[in-house]
Amino acid sequence: MLGDTYVTLPGYEATLGVTINTAPAAIWPWLMQMGCRRGGLYSYDWLDRLFGYLEGPSADRVLPQWQRLAVGDEIPIGRGGGFPVKAIEPFRSLVLGGYAPDVEWSWELALTPLADGRTRLVSRSRVWARSSLRSAVTMFLMEPAAFLMTRKMLHGIKRRAESVAFIDRRAA
Repeated sequence: MLGDTYVTLPGYEATLGVTINTAPAAIWPWLMQMGCRRGGLYSYDWLDRLFGYLEGPSADRVLPQWQRLAVGDEIPIGRGGGFPVKAIEPFRSLVLGGYAPDVEWSWELALTPLADGRTRLVSRSRVWARSSLRSAVTMFLMEPAAFLMTRKMLHGIKRRAESVAFIDRRAA
C-alpha cells in the first residue's frame, strides 16, 4: 500500500477492511471531511468526545465545505492536535502520518473498486517506536482501542456511503 513507504520497519501494523456496496466516488467525500469541527470520525462518538477528539457527533451527510484536502494539510483531532496529510490519490488513497524523535506512524485509508460495483475500504496503520518500557505499555494499551475504534469507523463510513448511494439510486 502507498502508506507503507512512510514507516518501513514497523513494530506495529494493523490492517482492517470492509466491503461497501457502492463506488469509490460515493465513499471518498466521507474521507475528505474527517476531523474535529468537520465531519467527525464516524466511530464511537461518545468515546471520541470523552477523549477530546470531537466536540459533537459525526456527520450523517456530506459537507461540501470540507471536501478539499491537500498534502501538507492537517486533519484536526480536538485537543490532540491533528493528523498530517502525507499523500492523496483521489478516490483511491488518503495517507496520514507523523514523526517525532522516538516514533513515526502512518495511517492509510485505501479504496479498491471491485468488479461488481462495490468497493473495498482498507485501513492500515503502521507504527515504529523506539524500544522502551513506555512504548511497549503504550502499544499494549493502544492496540485493542485502535482496533475497536477503527472497526467502528469503517462500518460508520459504510453505513453512511451506502445510505447516500441508496437515496441517490431511488431519486434517479
